[in-house]
Amino acid sequence: MGDGPIKRTRPGNEAQTPRLSPHKASPSKALGVSGSSYIARKEKKKKKREKKLTASPPPLAAITAMKLDVSAMENNFAAHAAGGEDDGGLFGAGADLPAMELPTCPADFDGFQKETKEMLKHKKGTTTLAFIFDKGVIVAADSRASMGGYISSQTVRKIIEINPYMLGTMAGGAADCQFWHRNLGIKCRLHELANKRRISIAGASKLLANILYSYRGMGLSIGTMIAGWDEKGPGLYYVDSEGARLMGSRFSVGSGSLYAYGILDEGYRYVMPVEEAAELARRAIYQATFRDGASGGCVSVYHVGPNGWTKLSGDDVGELHYKYYPVEATPVEQEMADAPAA
Repeated sequence: MGDGPIKRTRPGNEAQTPRLSPHKASPSKALGVSGSSYIARKEKKKKKREKKLTASPPPLAAITAMKLDVSAMENNFAAHAAGGEDDGGLFGAGADLPAMELPTCPADFDGFQKETKEMLKHKKGTTTLAFIFDKGVIVAADSRASMGGYISSQTVRKIIEINPYMLGTMAGGAADCQFWHRNLGIKCRLHELANKRRISIAGASKLLANILYSYRGMGLSIGTMIAGWDEKGPGLYYVDSEGARLMGSRFSVGSGSLYAYGILDEGYRYVMPVEEAAELARRAIYQATFRDGASGGCVSVYHVGPNGWTKLSGDDVGELHYKYYPVEATPVEQEMADAPAA
């Protein structure tokens, strides 16, 4: 009674034996062979394993005999090195065989990899400048493109419109600057479409600096300024082909930048009208073109404000020269001008 629950069966099923499932079948039935042959096969495999485990290791004498005797080989190699007659001097000093010489290692082993070869030496010349004041950013540049002493063009647009609120300047290789500014414009547009707002000036300049840094040492020649207006107000950054990125209030880049800085530092003030700021930039670029032979052409002046950029002027430097330095007539020329016509 207390041994467990009573197992009840249906009437008429007491003599039936339970069925075995296929996975519980005996190995002999699953393999389709008789039980005696299966057991014999298992015993045979077991005896083979025991024989391998109990096999004695080879004697020490057999192991010693298996070792190679290389003494004869060493003697033959010494004879070959001496240029014996048996090999015809094949390995001797008199053998004249083609061989690849190893490169000589420099004395300064630690610093030999630091010696870099300049891939392309650019003969560049330009003058660009930009500065921040209370009403936005002023950007100005000349328009001359030169190849050494040869003036290739006088009408190059060195101020590139990246988007309606951002400008970039060109200094260095013209192809490099134009290509990477176009590439930056594409990336800025993609950023605007993905994030539903314009990219900041700091973000655009950082994006360009990262791209140029990845190509550092590959022959690029770029010195650009990224100027514009974003949510934080006016912004100005300098980026070059080495990946450098500087934030500032005024920059001048190019071969004539030293002359432009003289005028820019003298007349710069943070608070001034747009007309005065444009005139300061125009005068600085003109002064650079007057002293620097690689700068010239026309002076383009842009203003970037809260509503985007606007081109203010584009004047020929020849006309500006007579504006800033008017020619005074000599006394003889004055008398001839005042004399009545015959």
